[in-house]
Amino acid sequence: MQSERVSEAVIRRLPRYYRHLLQLKADGVERISSGSLAQQMRLNASQVRQDFNCFGGFGQQGYGYKVDVLLAEIKNILSLNGKYKVVIVGAGNIGQALAHFEGFEKDGFSVVALFDVDEKLVGQEINGKPVLHVDKLDAYIRENGADIGVIAARRSAAQEIADRMAQAGIGGIWNFAPVDVVASVPVEQVHMSDSIICLSYKMAHKETAE
Repeated sequence: MQSERVSEAVIRRLPRYYRHLLQLKADGVERISSGSLAQQMRLNASQVRQDFNCFGGFGQQGYGYKVDVLLAEIKNILSLNGKYKVVIVGAGNIGQALAHFEGFEKDGFSVVALFDVDEKLVGQEINGKPVLHVDKLDAYIRENGADIGVIAARRSAAQEIADRMAQAGIGGIWNFAPVDVVASVPVEQVHMSDSIICLSYKMAHKETAE
């Protein structure tokens, strides 16, 4: 892998490659060219090659890519070969939905605990995971080596939670609160309303996928 910083656009495409290659492997496809891969994913072949060249390139001219090898390379780039412990702060609708989502486990993300301030929720279990009081968050992260902290709490509490997570040693933060947070660790902001607003724009302007 090259040491140069990879653009955000390339990073955003990596999970798409990963998902598509998983399906190709499941379908029994053993080899694919950059042109075929690009066509299937509605990209262009040059873009695919440029993306892969950010990490050294994996194919041979006139030979294409072995699907299982390319999948393994992309999985390694995405650091999906290990296991990640995930804690969720906010055991409301979003937190509970994330705790029940089965897709995380297959990629190595395991929800180990949820945190909340609601006494009706604290002490309960959600999908077999304990709901603890948020006061215990810092100690839990330190003692259990949690890797990823999910913020599914109200806007007013999000930044404080992010600060506590970072100071306790969390590796990264996945933020679902309707406000951007900043931290000394990597943060992925997920504003679900942004996506449907973008859909509204595309509908109004009659835009379709490229």
